[in-house]
Amino acid sequence: MTQGSQRFLPLDVFRGMTVCFMIIVNTGGTGGTYWPLDHAAWHGWTPTDLVFPSFLFAVGNAMSFSMRKYEQIGNSAVLGKIFKRTLIIFLLGYLMYWFPFVQNTPDGLSFSPFSHTRILGVLQRIALCYCIGSLMIHYLSKKMVWTISTLFLFGYWAILWYTGTPGDQYGIHGNAGLALDRWVMGEPHMYHGEGFAFDPEGILSTIPAVVNVIAGYYTGLFIQQQGRTKPGLLRLVFAGILFIALAYAWNTVFPINKKLWTSSYVLLTVGIDLLLLSLLIFVIDMLGFSKGSGFFTVFGKNPLFLYLLSEILVTVLFFIMINGSSLYDWINEHIFQPLSPGKFGSLLFSLAFMLVCWLVGFILDKKRIYVRV
Repeated sequence: MTQGSQRFLPLDVFRGMTVCFMIIVNTGGTGGTYWPLDHAAWHGWTPTDLVFPSFLFAVGNAMSFSMRKYEQIGNSAVLGKIFKRTLIIFLLGYLMYWFPFVQNTPDGLSFSPFSHTRILGVLQRIALCYCIGSLMIHYLSKKMVWTISTLFLFGYWAILWYTGTPGDQYGIHGNAGLALDRWVMGEPHMYHGEGFAFDPEGILSTIPAVVNVIAGYYTGLFIQQQGRTKPGLLRLVFAGILFIALAYAWNTVFPINKKLWTSSYVLLTVGIDLLLLSLLIFVIDMLGFSKGSGFFTVFGKNPLFLYLLSEILVTVLFFIMINGSSLYDWINEHIFQPLSPGKFGSLLFSLAFMLVCWLVGFILDKKRIYVRV
């Protein structure tokens, strides 16, 4: 996406908004969080559950600009670019979870063993979805891409239903994705945030997540061609409403679930993203109201870097200890909770942390430094 392009400013703002809110929801303070900033416990969704799929949708938007040049270079160069970018993003995500490579123990620092590193995660899913989506879009016809995307959604549904634990196919313990991850990676290499080994960015659920990228790509192309016209905007709105309606119809038999990344969840998030983009196009392009958009484009110009920075900074805050408490907890308990005890104090911390990351992005933007992978 070209920097500073007013023509596609709604896409820039959309991408920046996803990064901004991703940082906020990932850095809740110690006083609890308001429900919109929490993930749904299992089935269902909250605004927080829209953030990651919107990021994938935005990746697809950006691809609609960057993949044009692939048509002008050779096959080996295309594969080289796709696989190189995939590998770099995947490794950055893997190293991010391993960082700082040591851990605090009663006896001092000890090396964090490779045997207990998490293999998959947010950036890893972005890398894999980008790779699969790019290969499909470059080498297959549009009709074939959508056919395979449909097969991804229905095939994932069938796999969960027929290979999961009978009666608990969509449960946290009985789903087929959990069994596959345990078999391929092993529990020590999986996420343990649920209190046991379960990876919400697991192998199997990556399949339907590819469709979020595919949808973002073709939405980006459509916006470039018709997005600023009234008929084009109405088509986006209609498509968004249709996807949401289909999602809720499918939800009756295949529940909307972020942690399983169910096919109904894909349709829901794509539909909402289409409506959000339509609103941004209407306000920014048609009404000509762009005041304040620069705040979000700061995030949109260095999205992966600022997300990675936010995660590393949080890790550092948890790693540094002050009187037996992490610096993360200390800042919350001695600064933000005294300002406003409870959930609002936690929100203030999240906003302050996001603004620190924004400031870094603002400085980079002023110096015209854009970190590309």
